[in-house]
Amino acid sequence: MKVLISDSVEKECSDILKEAGLEVIEKSGMTPDELKSFIPDIAGLVVRSATKVTEDLLTVASNLKVVGRAGTGLDNVDIPACNRKGIVVMNTPGGNTNSAAEHTMAMILSISRHLPQATSSMKQGKWEKKKFMGQEVNGRTLGIIGIGKIGNIVTKYAQGFQMKVIAFDPYTLPEVAQKMGVEMVTIDELCARADYISVHTPLTPETKHCLNASIFAKMKKGAIVLNCARGGIINEKDLYEYLTNGHLGGAALDVFEVEPTTLENNPLLSLENFICTPHLGASTREAQENVATAVAKQIADYLTKGDIRNAVNVPSVSGETLAKLGPYLELGERLGSFISQFAQGPIQEVVISYLGELASEDTAPIKIAVLKGILTPFLRYDVNFVNAPVITKDRGIKVTESKSETTEEFTSLLSITVKTDKEENTVIGSIFGKKEPRLVKINNFSLDAIPEGNILLIYNENKPGVIGTIGTTLGQCGNNIARMHVGQDSGNSRNVILLTTDEEVSQNTLDVLLKQDGVVSAVALRI
Repeated sequence: MKVLISDSVEKECSDILKEAGLEVIEKSGMTPDELKSFIPDIAGLVVRSATKVTEDLLTVASNLKVVGRAGTGLDNVDIPACNRKGIVVMNTPGGNTNSAAEHTMAMILSISRHLPQATSSMKQGKWEKKKFMGQEVNGRTLGIIGIGKIGNIVTKYAQGFQMKVIAFDPYTLPEVAQKMGVEMVTIDELCARADYISVHTPLTPETKHCLNASIFAKMKKGAIVLNCARGGIINEKDLYEYLTNGHLGGAALDVFEVEPTTLENNPLLSLENFICTPHLGASTREAQENVATAVAKQIADYLTKGDIRNAVNVPSVSGETLAKLGPYLELGERLGSFISQFAQGPIQEVVISYLGELASEDTAPIKIAVLKGILTPFLRYDVNFVNAPVITKDRGIKVTESKSETTEEFTSLLSITVKTDKEENTVIGSIFGKKEPRLVKINNFSLDAIPEGNILLIYNENKPGVIGTIGTTLGQCGNNIARMHVGQDSGNSRNVILLTTDEEVSQNTLDVLLKQDGVVSAVALRI
């Protein structure tokens, strides 16, 4: 079997693949058409961020069995298209965690002491000692947005420099943060108190441009902003404005919305109070060796033994189990993602119930699928079928399971209850036919809905004209309704409506909907 390494990866990758008896082709920098000519004979594909694994490419990938990313982010891989082709997609989470955290601290120290500017000055033959007066980080407050794995390590490093760490993360329980020695605060309080603000979240629809003019305006005067996570989280035009008007003291970016970034397309690079690096967060010898070794071993084990590790679209189970429980794994992941997206507050407990014939099966893989579904909306590709239970435990989320072989209306049901510090919600689903996941209940509302696509979840008063108004409003805002499912509560006073739309519903559209008479709440979800 042939494995193509289409991006630059450390030599350990090809060595391990060859030792496993696989034929290795190394060819980076190919155009899409060149890649298309290679892919028909390839069983395994190793990529980093440059290669785009598109649906068009996969149309000719007749032998492709696995795509492995030497790193974490999978924005360049069309995972739904891989799912349709039965291609396993793997990544290597954690391989560059230390590297990214160290780079963040290096940026904090560099901008505090003007190291890049001072180096440049000296190389021009100058000795400008007074010009580059810096500030100590000792005693300063670091505000972290997203206190996950990398944010946790940055916290430890910062505390070693005697910095006080505060954090905003709506998905982390306060008691978990307390063990780290971190004070959890609101985003407004973080902006008001932090001398340095570092973002460590994935790039999602919710986090895109989440650091923008309205947030910069709330930051204390002279604050320094850092991003070594994902380009696009910061609105760079707004950042330029607040760096030039004197409100922010400086900024340090390792990632950009458009890469490569140059002075011609990004005016930030012209500013004295701005420092940057060309996406070097994972660029250490150790990190690159880690991810190269990990992805090679994973692909080799899958192609030669059938073992699956660190797959983002397939759990680590045997082929027999996968064939039997596959539809319920998909159902569990979809229901978990669904309920997670409208839960208010950090999740404290997850209760999973298996009812009917499902109760007699080995439900351990379904539990993992549910947890992955719950975590994915806010962790994206940092979570997979391998690490989902570990991340759940690390975040202090209690998981309870129960089984009952009796159920009234369905052969099998999967029930998920999510408890937060603010509310408790339950969703129940089943499999229709042989493999079609269906959502049959949301709290006390019964319905029959397909949990996929762009979904608008609406609670409304059950009175004439409200549903019509909702449809009209969406049409006026440019959203076409593909499917609609309506459920009533037992007292017939309220409805729950699930609308599937062709396009993603914007926040502006939600704001308009919420102003309509009879609309109680509206939340946009993506399954």
